[in-house]
Order: sequence, then C-alpha cells, then structure tokens
Amino acid sequence: MTDRLAAQIAFLTEADKLKSVYRATKVLDGHRHEDSGSHSWHIALYAMILAEHAKTPVNIDRVIKMLLIHDLVEIDVGDSPIHGDHDIAAMEAAEAKAADRIFGLLPDDQRDAFRALWDEFEAAESDDAVFAKSIDRVQPVIGNLETNGGTWPEYNVTAQQLEDRVGWKVAKGAPAIWEHLRQRIADWFARST
Repeated sequence: MTDRLAAQIAFLTEADKLKSVYRATKVLDGHRHEDSGSHSWHIALYAMILAEHAKTPVNIDRVIKMLLIHDLVEIDVGDSPIHGDHDIAAMEAAEAKAADRIFGLLPDDQRDAFRALWDEFEAAESDDAVFAKSIDRVQPVIGNLETNGGTWPEYNVTAQQLEDRVGWKVAKGAPAIWEHLRQRIADWFARST
C-alpha cells in the first residue's frame, strides 16, 4: 500500500505542473493568460452544466474524467493553440510520449485506466469523447466572445477558420450549443471588419 500511495502522490505532484502551462486564451478579466489547470477545471464545470445539450446521452462522470486529464500531456509538450500553425503528426507523437510518461507514474491499474480514457478522448469516437471534445473546443470560443474577440485578432482568425477548426467539432457533440453561438460569432465578425 505504501508504494501505491507514493506513486499516486508522485502523479498528483506532477499534475500540479499543469498550473504553470499557459494557453493563448486569456481569462475573462484579461489580466493574464489562462493556465491549462484552470482550463481543465473550467471545462469540467462546463460539461456538468451543459450535459443536457449533448447530441446523444453521455455518462457525465466519464466526460468529466476525460476533461480533467486530457491536457496533462501539456506538462511535457505545452499548449498548441488551435489557431496556431503546427505539425499535427509531430504534436500527436509528442503528446502520446508524454501520456506514457505521465500516466506511467501511477500504479498499473490506474495508469492503464487513465491512458485508455485519454486515448478515447483523443480518438473522439465514443459519445462521451465526442461531447468532451465539443466542450473542450467551445470554452475558448465563449471566452473570446466574452472578451470582445479575445485572441482572435492576434491570430488573424476568420469566421470561416473558426467554423472549420472548431465549429464542426462542437456541433458534432453539442449542436444546440454551436447553433446558439453562431449568431454571436457572426455579429462579432461583422463588427470587427
């Protein structure tokens, strides 16, 4: 039991580093960039509140677990903004390696369970993972809308780019949420040009 507890505490100590990974998105009062630890907490809360808008019924406990662990790989690889220019294959390989290391800190049963959940989130094929991905993508959109475009101007984001990179992912798991945001997005882009 002592080795198991020591491994769990080592993992939790490592997970604390997620609080030091900063994202492109700013917090709503604009005083700093959001950190990935706060993002993970916030989207778990989003999922709890918005679960009724999932396209198909979901197991909210599983969704929340996915959202709480999905960005742990950023401890090793950092955050890659969705509107940035990235080598997707290289990023996915680096994230998989990080998942092996970070989840490998846990006792074997938890390592395997967390890694399976992370893989499921990344694949985004199950109803739970599709909804989780939708929520992960929608939170920064709402943040940018609430902060007069937030980082969209900095990344030269267009309405079409937002639809192509984010919209379909949100609509796939939570179509009512994306439909609700579409007009706000259109209004913002109409005002900003």
